[in-house]
Amino acid sequence: MQKLILLQDIEDLGNAGDLVNVADGYARNFLVPKGYAIEESPAALRRLASRKGKIDEQRQLETDKAGQVAEKISALELIITAQASDDKQLFGSVSAGNISDELAKHGIEIEARRIHLDSPFKEIGEYLVKVKVHKDIFADLKLKIAKA
Repeated sequence: MQKLILLQDIEDLGNAGDLVNVADGYARNFLVPKGYAIEESPAALRRLASRKGKIDEQRQLETDKAGQVAEKISALELIITAQASDDKQLFGSVSAGNISDELAKHGIEIEARRIHLDSPFKEIGEYLVKVKVHKDIFADLKLKIAKA
């Protein structure tokens, strides 16, 4: 295990400025070469202390921006049309990827993995979908699947 200081927020690991223990391979092959973390040392800790204000300011800006995106998503009613039978069964399904693509058409860029679905939708109807906009910020998207 290696002790590293994170330079950026890494989901499921920690925030910028945190001291974390990670596997040697993860540190050597991913975090350090990509510039996401540096090895712990007295000099690195001093550099981190001097950058702490800038890191906090950056985090606040990201949180504010995520809050604005969450408001846009919550105010939006997304309509996706799909081929369906007379008994409301879709000839396929509507997945997180489809929802992500439709959001992009409205100017909202969200990765498909951040859209939480238990399973793809296979029927026409109205649904409420959870979207993870930021680490602690979620939005409820109103989704309507209509017959094409």
